[in-house]
Amino acid sequence: MKDHDLRRLIEGVKTGTLSRRSFIKKAAAVGLAAPFANQLLGFNGVAMAQNATIEYKPSKAGGGGPLKILLWQAPTLLNPHFASGTKDQIASRIFFEPLAGWDKEGNLIPQLAAETPTKANGGLSADGKEVTWKLKPGVKWHDGKPFTADDVIFTWEYAKDPATAAYTTGSYKDITVQKIDDLTIKVIFKESTPFWADPFVGVAGQILPKHHFADYVGAKSRDAPANLKPVGTGPYKFVDFKPGDILTGERFTDYHVKNQPHFDTLEVKGGGDAVSAARAVLQTGEFDYAWNLQVEDEVLKRMETGGRGKISAVVSGDVEFIILNTTDPWTEVDGERSSIKTKHPTLTDPKVREAINLLIDRDSIQKFIYGRGGIATASFVNAPAQFKSQKLKYEFSVDKANKILDDAGYKRGADGIREKDGKKLKYVYQTSINAPRQKTQAIIKQACQRAGIDLELKSVTASVFFSSDVANPDTYTKLYVDIEMYTTTQPQPDPERFLQQFLSWEIANKENKWLGRNVSRYSDPAADEAYKAAQKELDPVKRAALLIKVNEIFCEANVILPLLSRTRVAASVHNLVHDHSGWDVDTWNLAAWYRS
Repeated sequence: MKDHDLRRLIEGVKTGTLSRRSFIKKAAAVGLAAPFANQLLGFNGVAMAQNATIEYKPSKAGGGGPLKILLWQAPTLLNPHFASGTKDQIASRIFFEPLAGWDKEGNLIPQLAAETPTKANGGLSADGKEVTWKLKPGVKWHDGKPFTADDVIFTWEYAKDPATAAYTTGSYKDITVQKIDDLTIKVIFKESTPFWADPFVGVAGQILPKHHFADYVGAKSRDAPANLKPVGTGPYKFVDFKPGDILTGERFTDYHVKNQPHFDTLEVKGGGDAVSAARAVLQTGEFDYAWNLQVEDEVLKRMETGGRGKISAVVSGDVEFIILNTTDPWTEVDGERSSIKTKHPTLTDPKVREAINLLIDRDSIQKFIYGRGGIATASFVNAPAQFKSQKLKYEFSVDKANKILDDAGYKRGADGIREKDGKKLKYVYQTSINAPRQKTQAIIKQACQRAGIDLELKSVTASVFFSSDVANPDTYTKLYVDIEMYTTTQPQPDPERFLQQFLSWEIANKENKWLGRNVSRYSDPAADEAYKAAQKELDPVKRAALLIKVNEIFCEANVILPLLSRTRVAASVHNLVHDHSGWDVDTWNLAAWYRS
């Protein structure tokens, strides 16, 4: 689609001769995904949709009885700015809210904001450097104190402080935030910023109450009682929390949407596994909703047949992938293993990484394990479509892997395991305990054996693996193994924040309490340079090309081995109306859930 054609269509939406839905369909026909089409409209002065993607029918708040949710990976903390695991992000979002969240169509939906900033309402500056947010009036914290611009300013100061070691620091450290009045703030970027909807938005954007956290900033941030006993603005008030087990809440009677929430009490039960969680919703109806059903598709289909619930599967940018650790996980330096001061004995060899990538049968993993849950891919970024690399391809070939290793000088020993210079191709391959992941491990282990590579399979309880516990050596951000596999979630319909996982200044280490987003520890100056250029590139085509380059650098280095573009799969009982978005956490619009 030529630039003048695109501008003509945008003008049609602005004048009312073309509907928003028609514009999105026309844009999709030429490869522009709905989230990007919506961003284009917003940048050109067309107001974004102000209502979420479900019609809320209850006329009054309360009366819905209990809502019971299963997070089989149990939450362990309730501070959203320390939540490196999705389970903790989901639990935190029950109590805390951002200025806006993302619906399943990629629309930015106001939550604590009065409206979405646009050029038309004065919220977006012409130079792309300033965003003015008007806050919703009359919002109260759960303790009755008023929500104001001071809380937003404080959240910025809290998250950007390096001593806080917040998981979200990348969204705040390079901006300035000004208070205009009690209900208005201005975000100022150093450069023109095409994707401005990151600070105070979605997963990274939840606002903290200044009066509860002001005494716990920087080095004292981990000591705040509110990390485990939150006081937020969300639809449910905190009642009790047993980390790793159960979380309970009750309806907040002063919630800022007067006819919400529908349910009177909330229970979030942790633990178990994905199969038992699916069964508890689809077959027995013991729970209303279960998240992240990483279960073989055939098993889910059997449970759905004649059962009490249904599967919800939504498109997302999430990806199941493998990290090949180029640092040494078995040598400790300055109190940490997998330090960037070390090098892995064999995985620093590009030929070894190339061979391992050829030993992954992605098509079989999709067909026989995931089904609706994922599509085989060689790209870390898969959605929206304009950000996906068309260059990256995958192949499964044991023969080619063997030839690469032969040519690189790795010889088989008496035990069948290849070695070179006394260094064997023996690795510990770690993931969380989950049936599809253990089956994936087994498929890859078998192929590696045929190429003379020995894999020791390690499985960690999911609630531990994805926890933010600084003291635990088995969390995924520690990367105290040679090879690691998990799904990383893309928290918005734009990959800029998602690709922070490939930046040198985001490397997870002891200093940032292993909350840096670059778990792989790998870095490349060319990726850093392309990322910085993308941050200030206003031309959408050029910007997409720069972000694609960042993705390609890591995937072509075979440090990051994408397996599947993941669909977000959840289950709900038949009479639960919920708002499942692939661009935000499951509880992003919990206030609007109701029983039909």
